[in-house]
Amino acid sequence: MGLRMPGLVDLSHTLADSMPVYPGDDPTRLIRTRSIEDDGYTYFRMETGMHVGTHLDAPLHFIQGGAPVSALPVEKFAGRGCLIDARGQEVIEYKPEYDEMVSPGDIVLLRTDHSRLFGTAGYYLEHPVVGDCLGEFLIAKGIKMLGMDLPSPDQPPFTVHKSLLGAGIPLLENLTNLAALEGQGDFEVMAFPLKIASEGCPVRVVARLMPSTLP
Repeated sequence: MGLRMPGLVDLSHTLADSMPVYPGDDPTRLIRTRSIEDDGYTYFRMETGMHVGTHLDAPLHFIQGGAPVSALPVEKFAGRGCLIDARGQEVIEYKPEYDEMVSPGDIVLLRTDHSRLFGTAGYYLEHPVVGDCLGEFLIAKGIKMLGMDLPSPDQPPFTVHKSLLGAGIPLLENLTNLAALEGQGDFEVMAFPLKIASEGCPVRVVARLMPSTLP
């Protein structure tokens, strides 16, 4: 029987065949091409865009000459977490209390609970967005990454994407289960993508509750 590490919280959606994708993106196919019955082993082939399910956006996604995922320092992908409760806000704006909540080097997670609509047509069509002032604040704070339970922090012309990625701040999109972090105290975020020379990559995002917060 396998051991389960205490204090780990999975914040990722499951990748599956024909799962919903951002409008206009390539469909995701997970195809079994070998089976134990016929071939003695199981083998799948995956055809997908890089922005499917829970994934990371690297600067190259919107910045000409920006860094691909493979060029980002590994230190970017883990750090102290900071959860911001943004439920009920159509535009997530800066608030003065964020000055003390957010520290340089944090991985900031925005909880909207929009992830409850994941898998429905409405998930991608209408969703909260990050206000420009909040984006500028996070850049000035020098955070490591910004994550959210949303398909995107903005709508065309994608000014928040461009400002954050232009500042070297990767984005984590389509998170889920952020409610599990509410009231849990200090936690770390780990989000390691494949070392792939592309503008984005699906990623398994996990929060680790700090020992002082565990029962």
